Parts: sequence; structure tokens; C-alpha cells
Amino acid sequence: MQFSTKIFPQADLQSAKLLKPSLKTMLAQTTDCLVLGYSKADFEGFAGSKGTKAKVGVLAELDLFLGGSVSHANVLGDLDSKQASVCILRADKSWSANAVKAKRVLLLGMGDLRLTADQSLTAYSKVARAGLKALSGGSIENAIWFAPSFTLSKTSEKIAQEVRLTIQYAGDQAYRFGVRQPAMKFKAKDKADTFKHLIFAGNNACAKELKLAIEQGGAMVEGMNLAKDLGNLPPNICTPTYLGKTVQGLAKKTALKVEVLGLKQIEALGMGSFLSVAKGSETPPQFIVMRHQGGKTGEAPIVLVGKGITFDTGGISLKPGEAMDEMKYDMCGAASVIGTLYSAALMKLKKNVIGVVPTCENMPSGRATRPGDIVKSMSGQTIEILNTDAEGRLILCDALTYVERFKPKAVIDVATLTGACVIALGHVHSGVFSDDEVLVDALTKAGKDSLDTVWRLPLDAAYHEQLKSNFADVANIGGRPAGSVTAACFLSRFTEKYKWAHLDIAGTAWKSGAAKGSTGRPVPLLVNFLLAQK
Repeated sequence: MQFSTKIFPQADLQSAKLLKPSLKTMLAQTTDCLVLGYSKADFEGFAGSKGTKAKVGVLAELDLFLGGSVSHANVLGDLDSKQASVCILRADKSWSANAVKAKRVLLLGMGDLRLTADQSLTAYSKVARAGLKALSGGSIENAIWFAPSFTLSKTSEKIAQEVRLTIQYAGDQAYRFGVRQPAMKFKAKDKADTFKHLIFAGNNACAKELKLAIEQGGAMVEGMNLAKDLGNLPPNICTPTYLGKTVQGLAKKTALKVEVLGLKQIEALGMGSFLSVAKGSETPPQFIVMRHQGGKTGEAPIVLVGKGITFDTGGISLKPGEAMDEMKYDMCGAASVIGTLYSAALMKLKKNVIGVVPTCENMPSGRATRPGDIVKSMSGQTIEILNTDAEGRLILCDALTYVERFKPKAVIDVATLTGACVIALGHVHSGVFSDDEVLVDALTKAGKDSLDTVWRLPLDAAYHEQLKSNFADVANIGGRPAGSVTAACFLSRFTEKYKWAHLDIAGTAWKSGAAKGSTGRPVPLLVNFLLAQK
């Protein structure tokens, strides 16, 4: 999917009455479809009460240029005041007489958007999805989306936010795993969508913000696509070695600096906890470090740590066979971190960001770690492994110790860590755990801005009681009660030297069933978080 900008100097964001010259200019553009939003007030001003009221507003102005096409659609009942309603007008002879070159006009009902900021963005998302669906799957190859017609506030910041969200959804809709990975193509339905180019139109007042939003949104989509690809690849291809080579490939295309540590280097670092998970597999572990140096020299970086279990059998604590194939998605935390760093590099983000990915397989074998084994972490803390299927925290804890060397501004780890989080939050919100209020607030806001939302769960000291061990400093599980909380509590023991938050994405990183596949979450959340950092 390609995204670009058109700027129309005549368009005035402050007054709907001044949209007329810009509508005329836009209708004169050669495009498969011009996309416009209209409010409930626009509809009422146009339709009136049994035709007795004078026609005013955007629809009335548009009708003049389109030779009565809007009126005809209204008579047929194709036009509606409801939110996310869709009406497509197709060119006829009257259009060409008025120098209209657009082949179609797609009208999207915005409804009554006198809502709070959070509610209006959710409402807009429904409208955007409806519009993108109407553009997709047919003969439309390109479209002009008049961004100012979709916002009530008429501010350039709001327009930019909505544009980024539209690009996010457009990229999501356009994604086809089979097309992006020809060797994996298996169904005809995976053919690429004919809709390939979305042009966002605005005016001089929002030109700078609009162009920046398109650059940022496009980079975010590339990061999401990469995260989805990595998650969707089968585990016999997407191994720890493959992840390492993929990241090294990104360094050749961007300014990212990449370091991939192998088994001997991991051993030399004393990462006994990480290595205890990798022991059962013939595939060697990798420890990946990605650096985006976009900020000032010496500026404290934001560090993202992603769980990279490329396949999780549960180890000796073997999982049930049903749906075990979905355990290829247990590296979606790693995929999202890699995707986010790729996005940061593409948009040339002016901040220092480091991505760290410990990656291995969790397999049963004669060499695999057993329940009851005690291992020594990089921090020096000993861990009694009571369940080898609680392996994510074992690889993350050493990574969280490793990142101390960066003297980070903040650390966020991302992991498909617990089934308990799915039970608690379902597939709507990712779980967020932290004792740092500022960090929680920033992640919550970034989630709302991208509609890639989080919900805070507790991290009280009392939960640590469940992790006590008679034989080591800590046990790796705390029993069934509050499983996602005790997992976060375990990780917190290794994060005392910096500000830290944990994202449990077990319920949001992929979908099961007929829609089975990686979602690319929480790349939008993380990208919006980074963009908001001062």
C-alpha cells in the first residue's frame, strides 16, 4: 500500500462554507475515488424536513458540482445520517460537464461527533474502517481522502492523529501473508488487493502535520507488516537463527546498528536462566541487540525487550497437543520489538531506542531443564524452576539484567507471557504492569491514540509471597491464582535499577480460528509511545 499527500491551498479548516472552492479543485483531480466525510448536521441541512428547509452544508455544495447526484442518492435512500454509513456516487454525463474528473465520490457518514476526545477517535475508527472496506476488493486502485472533512475539532493535530490511524487500518487491511511470502502462498484468496494507493488531501494550515503523519504512519505499517510476517512464518523457518539474520538484514537497509550474540557469548555473560530454556533444543539460542541512534549523543535510551520463544512446547512440562501449533506465536513480543525498531529507523525518529531480543526454542529432550532444577541468573539470583512452561520469564529476566548497562530512561518488556492474562482481559486490551505512574500514563495514552489499548493490572508486594522458594531465591511460578500478576512480579525483581513496565500481549498478539494470524500488536502502541516522548 502506498500513501502520499495532496495540499489544496483554498481549503479552509475553520469554515465548512469555504470548502466549496477546494471541493471544486479536488473533484477536478484524476482519481478513482474521492472520499469525503459528512456529519449528521450536514445531512439534516441537505435533506431538510420533507424538503422544506433550504439546503446548506457540504452535501448541498457537493450536489451542485455533481449535477444532483447527491439528491438522487438521498431520494433512493442511499444516503444516511448514521455513523459509518456508506454511499458511493458514480460518474455520469453531468459530472464531465462540470469538469469533474473523479470517477466516484465515496460519502462516509460521521454521525453526531459531539463526543469526548477518546469517544470521537473510536467513532472515527468505525468510519475509517467502513470507508477502507468500501475502497477494497473492487476496481478502485487509488483514492483521495479529504482529511479535514472527517474531524470535528478542525485542528491539525487531530487531523494528523486520524490520518495515522487510517494508515494503520489501511495497512492492516492490505496485509496478505501469502503475497508477502511467496514461498508460503497457499490460497487464491491471498491475492493482493487492487486498492494500492491512498492519497490524503489537506490545506496549507495542516500540510506539515499531514506530511509528517503520513511518513510516521507508513513507517508504522512497515513495522507492523514485519511483525506479522515473523509471527506468521512457520517455526521450522522462523528460528532464532532466522530472527538474527532478519535483523542483520534490516541493518543493511537502515541506520540500525545490530549485534547478534551466539551461544558462547551468552554463556560468557552468565545468562544461566536464559540458557536453561535453550538447553532442550538442537537450535542454538541468539541474543539480539538493535540500536537506533536518533537522539543526542549520551542521551539515555528507551529500551524495548521482546520475548523470542520461536516455538514453545512447554519443555518437560509439555503442553497439550491441541492448538500447540499456535505456539509459533510465542515470539510475538520479539517480533513487535523488531517491528518497532524498524519503524523508528524508517521514520528517522529523533530519539535513542534500543531493542533487545533473547530468542530460543523451548523443547523437551534428554538435555532439557527439569522441574525442580535450580539455575543462576545473570543478576546472581537463583531460580527454582517448578514448571518449564513458565519459560518466558526465564529468558526475559537475564535480558532485563543485561540492559542495565545502557543506563536507560525507561525499559518496556513485551511478551506473550501468560494464559492468565487472556482470562483476565480477553483479546481487547494488553496487560500493563508497572509501579511507575508516569510510564503507565504514557503507555495508556499511546494505547488510546492508536486504539491498541492496555489495561493496568496490580503489582502489589503481597503477590511476591507466592514466589517464595525453600531452595532458591525465587520460584519461577506462584501457582494458579493471579498468574499474570505473579509473572510480572517475578520480572520486577530484575528491574530495580531503572523505570520499567511489562506488557503481557498473550491475548492481543494473534488471533485464532478462521482469522488465525498475527495482529502486529503492540507495534502501534509502542510507536505512538515513542513519538510522544520528549
